[in-house]
Formats: sequence, C-alpha cells, structure tokens
Amino acid sequence: MKYLLWAIVVMMTMGKAQAEDPAAGTVLKEPKTGMEFVWVPGGCFLMGSNVGESYEKPVHQVCLRGFWLGKYEVTQAEYQKVMGVNPSDFKGPTRPVDQISWDDAKNFADAMGYWTGVRFRLPSEAEWEYACRAGAQNVTYCGEGAPDALAWYGSNSDDMTHAVGMRLSNAWGLFDMSGNVWEWTQDCWNTSYKNAPADGSAWLTGNCDRRVARGGAWDIRQPNLIRAAKRGRGDHTYRLNVVGFRLAISQH
Repeated sequence: MKYLLWAIVVMMTMGKAQAEDPAAGTVLKEPKTGMEFVWVPGGCFLMGSNVGESYEKPVHQVCLRGFWLGKYEVTQAEYQKVMGVNPSDFKGPTRPVDQISWDDAKNFADAMGYWTGVRFRLPSEAEWEYACRAGAQNVTYCGEGAPDALAWYGSNSDDMTHAVGMRLSNAWGLFDMSGNVWEWTQDCWNTSYKNAPADGSAWLTGNCDRRVARGGAWDIRQPNLIRAAKRGRGDHTYRLNVVGFRLAISQH
C-alpha cells in the first residue's frame, strides 16, 4: 500500500499544471530503495557557454517541463539492491556506483521501472544542465561557492570517490552534480548545439555509439573542467571508475 501511494503521487505530479507543481527542491522518497528525488521546476534557461569549448556552443534557449531528478548519484547500495551486483572500483555502500557503462545505467533504469511500476530514465543533457544551474544563468559550477566546497575533484578527492551528499548542494538541493563521478545522460554525442532540441528532450540523433556524460569526476585536476556547461562523452559500453549516473522519473 505504501508503495502504491508513492506511485500515485508521482503520476499525479507529472499530470499537474505548472501552477500546481511542488516547490523547487521538494523531496520524494522511493520506498523500496530509499532513493530520494528532488522536484526540478519547469522553466527556460540559456544552455551552453561562450567561453568554453567549441562543442559548448552555440548558447541557446531551452524551455522544459518540471521533473523529478535524483537528489544524489545512484549509490552502490542502491545499485546492488536492484541489480544484485556491485561493480565499483571504490567500494562503499554510500559512495556512487562506478564502473558503469551507459548501457548499464539504462538497464538499471529499466529494472527500477519493472520493479516499481514507475518509469525511470536517465536525464536528458538539457535537463541535467538546467538542474545543475538551478535556474541561475551565470553560475560557473553546480551551486554557489568555491569548487572545493561543491565538488570532489583532483584538489580534494585523494584520488577516489566519496560518499554522496558530503559537499554543498546547489540551490535546489541536488548534491555532487559537480565532481565525484561523471553522470551519463540520455543524449547521443554531437559536436555542437546546432539544431539541438529546444524543449529539454534528449537529442537522439548524431553519434549514438557515444553518449554524453556531465559533471566531471574525482580525477579532474582543473576546476574549469567541472563547470556547469562542460560536456563529456564516451562509448556506450565504456566502464570506468570515473563514471556513474543519477536517475530521473519520466513524465510519460
């Protein structure tokens, strides 16, 4: 009964008009795993950067619907509970799961959906950047403050991952979007934002053997590589100890 009520709340939220949406940062806990999701309100923002790499351009407006996004990167305990294995190099139940390919992350989302009756997915790249920026256009990282306060990266990580939620969150209560592990998104890799979707949906054309990852990781030595606009990519089969993921809940 408890889980049924949770699923009903999720579906009702996704069907509401924007005026009735939860407040930004509202937390919803999935009962079976304890995984927490944060409400990201709909809105518009300017995606990309004019001062970064060529593939961060052109800066373009994206308007998207509100959605639920994982408060934390998926942990090893959560992954093992659903999939029955823990492939991580840096072991620890509250650390983010690592050594995760894009295919692995998608399979986990599908398994969560089968297990719970609610559709889970990877966020789109636009959703990820919008959530990272928490509605602010000019933030450099995923939150306000110095990089060392927001992220585990080369300056402070001791060359390993760390338990999720130990750095400062951004304004909407999302943790570790800068640093710790790269996070897979749904999108196929494209070398610029020319003709990118403007509605927040995933870009599912281009080089789909390579998928976009965001946020940087524990091994990044330069703070400019954990910027909000920084894009990474990798083959959909790659398993590396710098890569993990977080989940979103589908609107449909």
